Amino acid sequence: MGLNETASADRIHIGFFGMRNAGKSSVVNAVTGQNLALVSDVKGTTTDPVKKAMELLPLGPVVIIDTPGFDDEGELGTMRVAKTRQVLNYADIAVLVVDATIGMQKTDIELKELFEKKKIPYVIVYNKSDLVDEKATANEIYVSAKTGENIHELKEKIASLVSGDKNDKCIVADLIESGDTVILVIPIDSAAPKGRLILPQQQTIRDVLDAGAKAVVCRDTELKDTLDSLKNPPKLVITDSQAFGKVSKIVPENILLTSFSILFARYKGNLKGAVKAVSMLDKLKDGDKILISEGCTHHRQCGDIGTVKLPKWISGYTGKDITFEFTSGKDFPEELTEYALVVHCGGCMLTEREMQYRGRQAADNGVPMANYGMVIAHVNGILKRSLEPFPDIQL
Repeated sequence: MGLNETASADRIHIGFFGMRNAGKSSVVNAVTGQNLALVSDVKGTTTDPVKKAMELLPLGPVVIIDTPGFDDEGELGTMRVAKTRQVLNYADIAVLVVDATIGMQKTDIELKELFEKKKIPYVIVYNKSDLVDEKATANEIYVSAKTGENIHELKEKIASLVSGDKNDKCIVADLIESGDTVILVIPIDSAAPKGRLILPQQQTIRDVLDAGAKAVVCRDTELKDTLDSLKNPPKLVITDSQAFGKVSKIVPENILLTSFSILFARYKGNLKGAVKAVSMLDKLKDGDKILISEGCTHHRQCGDIGTVKLPKWISGYTGKDITFEFTSGKDFPEELTEYALVVHCGGCMLTEREMQYRGRQAADNGVPMANYGMVIAHVNGILKRSLEPFPDIQL
């Protein structure tokens, strides 16, 4: 991904929902102007959520998601409905497509109630307007995917549902000023992707540049030389969390230090809640279970941070016999009460809505949810220091 491209996780995710044969896929194709979704008269043609990252005017960068029918039947149908429910955890906007010739059905009402329960802005789209003569209310619109009637108006209505402050958030720009220097410490080891930087590193560099500051990038092995070569000390050092212990010994105490993971906890999740949650490490008992959850899926290396390093560091710090379980990608349990603690990655591959959902899910289960960076800082005895860049956060 280029530095000027919008990451999928930061795009507005628009989910199209409804019953089989309501015309979801036809409406998706009409809105996007592409044959994105397979269209057929056979019920249940869409068997898995179909995603497409694209530019959609007047919204800009979005991800369009066409979902299976919410009234799907049988064993496979139940699995497809479960995947559709999963989309509700990360969709920023919901579009409920209803067959205008039959009107709202029980399944449509259930979906509408789910949107409201999960606080997802939504619009109800009555498809096949060419076959009926009806008028819409405030959050409804009648369209015809066949003739194109009101498709432009539908796009305008979807755009009006986007929160105005969604694009105002920043990763680090509000912590620095124009002219400042920021050092980004990026270890290059066996787990680092060859020939490229990972997404949070790319995004943070871009955010530093957008603030008019200077981004100096180095490996942990060159950090001391980099600091010595600067005429003026940097305003901030941001490190990969895995190198927290080593980096904290190199960076003088008068220079602010934090990690990419902690920055992303603030950017997408609940930093204050995660800070409180990390104290659970000092209360763990033998036999407790910890869920370690990553938002992305990747090939596991022998020194993988989630499945290898974190369990080793936590076990070494607590001295307790802890059981660790792991999830990755879109998998995240709804039932969490068996866990004493959830430790989550920064969520760079997840939408803000999904990270917020996971935080609420943990809170509803009464389970604290901490963050990779904060756990690593805590076991290295530098949590307080790693939070100094955030004046509104206190231990």
